[in-house]
Amino acid sequence: MTEQAIPTLALIALAAVLAPLVAELLRRFIAVPEVVLLITFGIILGPFVLNIAHSNSIVTALSDFGLTYLMFLAGTEVDPATMRKGHAPRAVVSWVVSLLIALVFGALFHASGLVLDSVVVALCLTTTALGTLLPILRDAGVLETAFGPTILTVGAIGEFGPIVAVALLLTQREAGLTILLLALFIGVAVIAALLAVQVRPPGFVLLLRRHLYSTSQLPVRISFLLVILLADLALKLSLDVLLGAFAAGVVVRLFIPDEDKEQVNSKLEAIGFGFLIPIFFIESGINFDLHALIRQPHVLLRVPVFAVVFLITRGLPTLVFFRRVLSKAQAQALAILSAAGLPLIVVITTIGVDEHKMKPQNAAALVAAGMLSVLVYPILGLRRLRADPAFATFGATGSGGTGGTGGTDGTGKTDETGETGDTAGTVGED
Repeated sequence: MTEQAIPTLALIALAAVLAPLVAELLRRFIAVPEVVLLITFGIILGPFVLNIAHSNSIVTALSDFGLTYLMFLAGTEVDPATMRKGHAPRAVVSWVVSLLIALVFGALFHASGLVLDSVVVALCLTTTALGTLLPILRDAGVLETAFGPTILTVGAIGEFGPIVAVALLLTQREAGLTILLLALFIGVAVIAALLAVQVRPPGFVLLLRRHLYSTSQLPVRISFLLVILLADLALKLSLDVLLGAFAAGVVVRLFIPDEDKEQVNSKLEAIGFGFLIPIFFIESGINFDLHALIRQPHVLLRVPVFAVVFLITRGLPTLVFFRRVLSKAQAQALAILSAAGLPLIVVITTIGVDEHKMKPQNAAALVAAGMLSVLVYPILGLRRLRADPAFATFGATGSGGTGGTGGTDGTGKTDETGETGDTAGTVGED
């Protein structure tokens, strides 16, 4: 089995190295997210093009852990203070509205005979690819601006919400039992989070700090332990392991002292983005059913249709609920960025096909639409963001502008008196 895996892993490693290099070469023409290139390389290497790379138990296991780790890193970006700044209640309500609109679209697609199950396709329409957007937003300097907490909050809800919905809706158990198990898991995660915040013996903190730079890498090992424990707990409760991974990320962020977060996060991200996560995206490309997409032209036409529906189901509610707390340009940018979805679309479509609730051609079309969304929507969203007066120097310095001048607050909104709002000057302070 190992002998069969090594050639494919070697090709995956080659693709992982080539993807950022190709992205850099293409940057002068168009900003292509690395994740799109990773999946594209997987398609090229896979059975439908060159047929030189194939999934096997080892590659699939590494890929599954790569996805789990991606959700874990997304969880590490969730911070209570950030969520408060990012209008968390609005983000939650807007996602619930997204789900309701998506269920309507799912019912229409089902009634027309386009899909087998309305719920599966509806969940695909409600995701936000925070894990995919993070490198793009970080490289563009967005996370250091006053707009950063908002997109982080909306993105976190756009990943956490579908994961919870998958646990609730894509199950054969009674809804009451599922809700009870979910509440039990959330209770355990909350207790772990409270312990992480309140129980930090000085001696133990010093121990962690000392081993952060030693060969033991104790904080990193503890992080892995929490990922595996919470993922295993979710699995034992018949919930999605991604829910456990996301919760582990939240707990790890709370557990690590602020002064050590940058060092620990850099090590955790090195493991994820340098090793595990590229395997997931490339293997997704290897398994991508290209023939199901291109053999029938009408299936190919579904790709732009689904991409537009992403904007309607996910972007429109975001725009409606955030237009009063953000400037027009920022609200529009947030709506566009929130409609970019891919990793969870891959997961949900895989579940749908395995359980015979989704046609393979629709799964391929949805994944392709997800690829299109993470390719196009970040470009459009960042371009719209740069049109905001509060981001006059955005992109040039990465600071996001001054934000506190001319009576403009950190969100780009100007009050009637010309004085700064509640978050005035936040951009400039960052």
